[in-house]
Amino acid sequence: MPRLQSAYRTHHSTETAVLKVLTDILLAADNGDLSVLALLDLSAAFDAVDHDILLRRLRVSYGVVSLALDWFRSYLTGRIECVRRGASRSTTRSALLGVPQGSVLGPLLFILYTADLIDIIEAHGLHPHLYADDTQIQCSCSPDSVDSLQSTLSDCLDDVSDWMRSDRLQLNTSKTEILWCSTPRRRHLLPTTAVRVGVD
Repeated sequence: MPRLQSAYRTHHSTETAVLKVLTDILLAADNGDLSVLALLDLSAAFDAVDHDILLRRLRVSYGVVSLALDWFRSYLTGRIECVRRGASRSTTRSALLGVPQGSVLGPLLFILYTADLIDIIEAHGLHPHLYADDTQIQCSCSPDSVDSLQSTLSDCLDDVSDWMRSDRLQLNTSKTEILWCSTPRRRHLLPTTAVRVGVD
């Protein structure tokens, strides 16, 4: 499992995820630094997982082959879906995307599907933390480096958005939040311009 992924793992709960991010922000404040926290939102995350990409990733990145890979293929494919409202029901169709929800395996497959996000974020020198389908990006800097950090974060979010598009996921830019954190004494040093979230 990715080392910076909480949820669906022993000793990696909501509490440990919040504690990790909050501790990093408080330590930065103690050092006189400013911190930024980006909270990314995915649209219909579990429903957008591409089966072919997931199976290839299981084989290439995690070494799942032979009968084990055939088992995952069987688990994911051949499913049908429909929408029911009251007495009305839509026509059924093949479910080509998404991991089955309501089981332990569905979220674990999603975590493995999105594990590459950690490498993309760390390549920009930023600190990721993932919890199920939520992604947080945190970093701190001295007050005189705020513009550089803001530019780095925007570039990182562009790359994250590109990666998500290539893997059939969608970053919901309208629900993605950017939070700047500082002590009250340094609040006047926070940037007033917006961080660019995703490429147009």
